[in-house]
Amino acid sequence: MVRGRKPKSTVIKLLTGNPGGRKLNKNEPKYPRMEVTPPEHLNLAAQEEWARLYETMAAQGMITTVDRAALAAYCVAYSRWVKAETKLNEMMEKSVDSLLGGMVFKTHRDNLSVNPLIRIANAAMDIMVRIASEFGMTPASRSRAGRGSSSEPFGNDPTAGHW
Repeated sequence: MVRGRKPKSTVIKLLTGNPGGRKLNKNEPKYPRMEVTPPEHLNLAAQEEWARLYETMAAQGMITTVDRAALAAYCVAYSRWVKAETKLNEMMEKSVDSLLGGMVFKTHRDNLSVNPLIRIANAAMDIMVRIASEFGMTPASRSRAGRGSSSEPFGNDPTAGHW
């Protein structure tokens, strides 16, 4: 079992200016940077999220050919979260119960149960946060990765990232 922090990729280290001054991993797999198109199976909400994120992430040098599936998974989770939250809000507005308003319902045995949309929304959020942190899209992962720069995607090293 591996312990401690997850290792930073060479790209992340270069974006931060390698603050620890540690030797860069020259054996890290290097994949070509190129225009990565969204998969065709993405629904409209997922496609819109892809479009919202892709240019910024590509400018930071964070997207390569092998990152397509991870970004698509994030976008699908985002789409599911939006749909579940939208439907849940609709149910809550229509509910006559002002206290629990659509968040719970009675089963056929008169027990209370949490609305399945809450479980779906929470699972999608968990997936989104997990993938977002891999890409440096959460506040904590950004503080570990540094801010980067869209004008100089790999810090001050002009040869870095040119695979």
